[in-house]
Amino acid sequence: MELLTLQHFAGCVGQAFDLTLGESTVPLTLAEATPGTTPILPGMIRAPFSLIFRSGSAIVLPQQIYRLKNASLGALDIFLVPVARDKQGIVYQAVFN
Repeated sequence: MELLTLQHFAGCVGQAFDLTLGESTVPLTLAEATPGTTPILPGMIRAPFSLIFRSGSAIVLPQQIYRLKNASLGALDIFLVPVARDKQGIVYQAVFN
């Protein structure tokens, strides 16, 4: 697969992503896809960006690489970090730089 960029995810905001967890899946929603704040430097192979996913589950998954499946993008392995909890569930972030 080609190098992932913000453009891959920008059209997927609001879409479902199924996080594979053994034999089961955890539904996530891509809530945000935003450009990074770091300036693009010579030699960088992509512009930095971040993704915010929301889970309706109260269970916090540890930071690690997870397989996420989306109808538009297919299966992707993405490093997710839990960054917040609110009344709607858990918020996870993925940073690409």
